[in-house]
Amino acid sequence: MIDLRPVGYVIGLLVTALGMFMLFPMLADLLADNGHWPVFAESAILCILTGGLMALACSNGVSQGLTLRQTFLLTSAVWVTLPAFGALPFMLGATQSNLTDAVFESMSGLTTTGATVLGGIETLPDGIKLWRGILQWLGGIGIIVVAMVFLPELKVGGMQIFRSEAFDTMGKILPRAGQIAASISVIYVSLTVSCGIIYYALDMPALDALTHAMTTVSTGGMANSDASFGAYGAGVHYVATAFMFLAALPFVRYVQMMGGAGRPILTDSQIRTFICIIIACVVMISFWVWARENAVTELAFREALFNVTSIVTGTGYASADYMQWGTFPIVMFFFIGLIGGCAGSTACSVKVFRYQLLFASIKTQIRQIHSPHAVFVPRYEGKPVNADVMNSVMAFFVAFLLLLGLFSVLLGLTGLDFVTAVSGAATALANVGPGLGTEIGPAGSFAGLNPTAKWLLAAAMFIGRLEIMVVLVLISPRFWRS
Repeated sequence: MIDLRPVGYVIGLLVTALGMFMLFPMLADLLADNGHWPVFAESAILCILTGGLMALACSNGVSQGLTLRQTFLLTSAVWVTLPAFGALPFMLGATQSNLTDAVFESMSGLTTTGATVLGGIETLPDGIKLWRGILQWLGGIGIIVVAMVFLPELKVGGMQIFRSEAFDTMGKILPRAGQIAASISVIYVSLTVSCGIIYYALDMPALDALTHAMTTVSTGGMANSDASFGAYGAGVHYVATAFMFLAALPFVRYVQMMGGAGRPILTDSQIRTFICIIIACVVMISFWVWARENAVTELAFREALFNVTSIVTGTGYASADYMQWGTFPIVMFFFIGLIGGCAGSTACSVKVFRYQLLFASIKTQIRQIHSPHAVFVPRYEGKPVNADVMNSVMAFFVAFLLLLGLFSVLLGLTGLDFVTAVSGAATALANVGPGLGTEIGPAGSFAGLNPTAKWLLAAAMFIGRLEIMVVLVLISPRFWRS
């Protein structure tokens, strides 16, 4: 049997920490004098008491480390437990959301998906707006730590290829994983503060600047307006684009820069490929829009740059309704949402490095067919890739496509049309945010979907955020055998 006490102890501490973070939106509502602060006070007390008691009850089982099975269980349990407690302010507060909508909103926040079931966001209390930002901000830093510390050790989806960078290379600067997490947190907070200050300098209200800085750096995408970033001007769009891009780069490179090694960020093939993808997509969509409008305008370029960066990084902001741009951009936005940013960043979806490994494998197979008696090995950044890494990557791609098909069919069975079902499954599994169509597109929301569809989408967000294989391992009967 698995000893659940170490897992319960860590989860208890995290629930307690979540309750402490609820004090910030409580303070925001107190300052706004809107009478909404008791909601966060009650939610904070529930979280702190429950988390504290859980940690206390499990403290006698704390050990120096976690077993492999405990690590798998902890990684998944965190992203189930925290959204459940994070939903409390939505159920008790001004939104008066039912359980389905509250859990959907909370799961979307902590997985940094950015899909929302709330409307009239401009009229919501300040505390709720800030809480949505905090959920995404916590989810962003959480997934970086998971990607850098846990997933390489769990050998999930080929992430073990970065194990040496996370521990060996970094070990010369930061000898323990806890120090790695602390160093990443410093960078994460610095980016958030810088982004918020610039937003505020561009005349964005203080609360909006803080909230949007959190949802930008976490590549979460929840905005304080139903119009998303369409409510702001050119300067804000360019700043948001820059910080979405920075947040989608591997944070290990920032840590190396802090240690005096700036060259890796310039030579990383994953970063170069990511930049090329963004440039190519922006150029194609810009020329498409210019041709449709028969005019070369800065607005068309800016909207192409902003929305391409937003979707490919999985942020999910929108500055315009790109459903009105024609078929080509719609198809492109669907597929670039399945690319994602770099591994070890706040970005979501498949990730650039997996496509690089996929194409390296295809290239090797083609060469093998041409020269059957020769031996060819896939390479990544000039180094041979082990068979276990390639197997993990291929398993991830197969699982992703199968789950995409499964969730699309299940959503279709709930009564959704083809476009809504397929794009909804894709955007949830890839943690992007907006889907396609009039209902869940960039100008819509997920509020009108039926409860069953919302639970399915929440499950897809959870599975996608944990790189799929972590959850599949947990539902395997073999995992629970002693």
